[in-house]
Amino acid sequence: MVSAVILLFSLGSCQDYLDVEPEDKLSGEQMYRNVFDADAAVVGIYGKFMGLAEKYVILNEMRADLMTTTRNSSPALKELSNHNVSIANPYISPKDFYVVIQNCNDALANFDMMLAKKRFTQSQYDQRYADVACLRSWVYLQLGIHFGSVPYITEPINNLEDVKNISKYPRLPFDQLLDKLVTFTESLTYKDIYDTQSSLRITVDGYDTMKFFINKECLLGDLQLWKGNYLSAASHYKNVMESTPTSGANSYDYYRVRIPDVVNNDDLAVGYRRDYETDATSLVDSNTKGWRSIFARDRDIMWNTEWIWSLPFDSDFAPANPFIAIFSKTAGDYLAKPSQSAMDRWNSNTSRFGYPYDARGPKFTYKMVGTDPVIMKYIYKFEAAADQFKREGDWFLYRAAKLHLRYAEAANRDNQQKVAFAVLNQGLKETYTIYNPDGTIPTDVTNIQQTKLGFPYDFDARQGDAPNYRAPWHRSVGVRGRARLISVGAIGDDVITTENNIINEAALELAYEGNRWEDLVRIARRRNDPSYLANKIYDKLSKEGNAEADNVKAKLMNPANWYLPFNW
Repeated sequence: MVSAVILLFSLGSCQDYLDVEPEDKLSGEQMYRNVFDADAAVVGIYGKFMGLAEKYVILNEMRADLMTTTRNSSPALKELSNHNVSIANPYISPKDFYVVIQNCNDALANFDMMLAKKRFTQSQYDQRYADVACLRSWVYLQLGIHFGSVPYITEPINNLEDVKNISKYPRLPFDQLLDKLVTFTESLTYKDIYDTQSSLRITVDGYDTMKFFINKECLLGDLQLWKGNYLSAASHYKNVMESTPTSGANSYDYYRVRIPDVVNNDDLAVGYRRDYETDATSLVDSNTKGWRSIFARDRDIMWNTEWIWSLPFDSDFAPANPFIAIFSKTAGDYLAKPSQSAMDRWNSNTSRFGYPYDARGPKFTYKMVGTDPVIMKYIYKFEAAADQFKREGDWFLYRAAKLHLRYAEAANRDNQQKVAFAVLNQGLKETYTIYNPDGTIPTDVTNIQQTKLGFPYDFDARQGDAPNYRAPWHRSVGVRGRARLISVGAIGDDVITTENNIINEAALELAYEGNRWEDLVRIARRRNDPSYLANKIYDKLSKEGNAEADNVKAKLMNPANWYLPFNW
């Protein structure tokens, strides 16, 4: 059993099998003999999936408004930023996505065979089938976001090149693709993580494999959010927000975006040394404490309270970490940097201590190296190792702050604006406290600090001593609260104003984690307002003095031009 899971740690060891053309492979009868063979197939698929990391980040960030090119950038990156791609651009080929899909389809077909031949139990089948199926749905969602109309293929095919043949595999428009993905993924009987008895749930060399695998409820929340089924989306997100903690984690903190530790700064918040909060130089800037440590700390108990899905790159195993070359100025090629538009966003915020900037930006997400802004999230671990050959890092896929912001987006659209405001800003306890006339908190909090709503908007954040309350959400502080920023908007704002604030906050909190382009497309589609997207790309390009800024804006006013050509 352990040998199969050690393969998972390498996330590439099964690729030799998966790279062979179908006619040269052993038959499913020979390859899928028992549950450990099925595990090896799952491992191999995730190894192949990790090859999408660079494309995922570049396509979702360089095409949007927060990332831009450098003096070292290739013509391909400049084409993406300028929305004028050539067919030869290596980033726009959908083939790598379909390689993963083909391997998913092959595994799913063989899982069906194994179940029919009683080669593993129903529970073993349900868990592995759902995992691979959800990974396939995730890949298809990315294809839809970037290419619009794509072939939806759910069975193994003999020749991957046939995907391009529109007569064999017609292309589904994005809306129809979303319908297919929602219907199929919701139909899966197993939606939890692998159970603790699974041979795929183990700790290997300090890595808990639980967070390697896609979170199905997060995926379902995202699919329903794209479809405009906001109550369903919020329900899936809330299920994750109420997850049972991993071993050692405090249930009050797990996926809750918890309050800062103002004494010791043992937290994931923007923080300053106690009693020196008005001294900007006392900012906690560490790989083991504070907001920066979200991206730099070991996979310890606190890491597990934030991260839902993250895949590690390790120097000793394939595939190699692609992000050092992209972002590092000293040890890489420095191919991408923050846009001026992004830097202006962070600098247009005010902290609760009066600083005229959001520290998550210029202090943590990027830093000035000489005269150049360098994106740091992906290279903190590499820099800490101080060894050219130690190129560890992570592919950041889903974390608690993203979960809360997506939940707030769904809640706001489901006419739960106050809940959305609370999650976005200072948290549920603060928002649902009814203060005394003198501004103090009542001694008895029995009837306050809670939403008094049904699922998925039911939150109890009571904290009081007479009577005593330490309710499940009393330590949750809101996304901006954790960043130590003043609130934006107000309770009672209209849906569009609140939504604008949520998506802007996602830019500040989640920059360069692969979310921005899909956020812009989702909102522009929802509002039927191409200018929402076009204006933001224009702002990026115009601030760079790009002569094509006006032409790009005009081009993006046509939604058909949001999508890449489907070809390889």
